Amino acid sequence: MVICVPVTPEGTVDGGFGRAPRVAVFRVEDGRVVAADVHDVRWDELHDAGPEGSHHARIARFLIDNGVEGVAAGHVGPPMQHTMARMGVRVWLGAAGDARAVAIAAAAQVAESADAPGPRPSA
Repeated sequence: MVICVPVTPEGTVDGGFGRAPRVAVFRVEDGRVVAADVHDVRWDELHDAGPEGSHHARIARFLIDNGVEGVAAGHVGPPMQHTMARMGVRVWLGAAGDARAVAIAAAAQVAESADAPGPRPSA
């Protein structure tokens, strides 16, 4: 599972997603991080740049280009949550602490929900 988390230079979760200066993209397999890339996205500087909707488009393009399946952050605004939901990207709010641990925990929640009894999506 590919999880994106806004990060500080120290590797902890950095509050809000849409104004993050940098994000880490973690690939989590079998409960461990197998790859991690930090990107200086400068969304803090770019947030109000360009015409209406361009910032959400910028973030959406990043998520698509990096194969992101989930975002874990302290905060994601409701409009961006809506955009991500339409893209099929899961969102976890209230994330704090070590970003690597947060990514592992988010991926584990997906695995647990996949193992839960109930109807399955059709293939």
